[in-house]
Amino acid sequence: MAIARDIADRPGAAATPARPAPLGEMIDPFGRAITYLRISVTDRCDFRCVYCMAEDMTFLPKRDLLTLEELDRLSTAFVEKGVRKLRLTGGEPLVRRNIMHLIRSLSRHLQSGALDELTITTNGSQLERFAAELADCGVKRINVSLDTLNPDKFKEITRWGDYAKVMAGIKAAQAAGIKIKLNAVALKGFNDGEIPSMLEWAHGEGMDLTLIETMPLGEIDGDRTDQYLPLSAVRAGLSERFTLTDIPYKTGGPARYVEVKETGGRLGFITPLTHNFCESCNRVRLTCTGTLYMCLGQEDAADLRAPLRASEGNELLSNAIDEAIGRKPKGHDFIIDRETRKPAVSRHMSVTGG
Repeated sequence: MAIARDIADRPGAAATPARPAPLGEMIDPFGRAITYLRISVTDRCDFRCVYCMAEDMTFLPKRDLLTLEELDRLSTAFVEKGVRKLRLTGGEPLVRRNIMHLIRSLSRHLQSGALDELTITTNGSQLERFAAELADCGVKRINVSLDTLNPDKFKEITRWGDYAKVMAGIKAAQAAGIKIKLNAVALKGFNDGEIPSMLEWAHGEGMDLTLIETMPLGEIDGDRTDQYLPLSAVRAGLSERFTLTDIPYKTGGPARYVEVKETGGRLGFITPLTHNFCESCNRVRLTCTGTLYMCLGQEDAADLRAPLRASEGNELLSNAIDEAIGRKPKGHDFIIDRETRKPAVSRHMSVTGG
């Protein structure tokens, strides 16, 4: 049965008149300040997670990608317009050649105070190599995607992943002083029975854990109706074993957090299907080709590469960003059920980085 949503949360709901944006601030049609930019620096990945992409993926030609200098210029334009948090994603961001040049350059916005946080989401495969340098660039917190603690199941879900390498990367990041939050996609029949032990392990190692519902993005080899596990059911099950207390903790993203009394740690829930987070969305997503998506679950996008390359100045780019923010929708249209076989959008998660 389709997930029921309140009419007020639907993307077509009428916008309230947006208040004028102060200088250096972006306000969308629903009065939300856009302060968080996620940048997919590459669509390539060294894993092939079964819920994210097909095993035989065709990636963008390298000539279509923005250069690192162009990604820096675009990011800086958003910082100047009020973005306070930058997250680099992929694919896998750390497989992009010379990616640390971009991260080190962007770190100047941390030093100037223009940016509150520069962070990444990674599968952990390259962390052992880059952790110390990331910390030196001012990266204080990262997200690591990890769906199981069973090495055999890890190989099954990632197809190409090396569990030992990821564990070594996590340890290297912690040794460098970087705080880690684990992200796990909840998958029915795969890791649902493992979630309590993952929670205890993560909290025992000083890491938060966030659970994510699988999202209908791009055609994959499997059937998402077989994978989909509503986090409302997961939370109900965990509540039989743990004491979960809602807390107002926020990291700037969509997760809603609880404190787990028995472990003393935090557990997050990202629920695009059972309880969408659109009403407080402060995010836009930029791809490695310069395409700006105002919503993860909508196809509408804006081309920023053309105005970026049309002039050495940023007036055209700034106007294009303003026009795009003015089209940001109320929310997404994610549905996973037996009647809705096609994904909500055609692009894979690796294009926009979640």
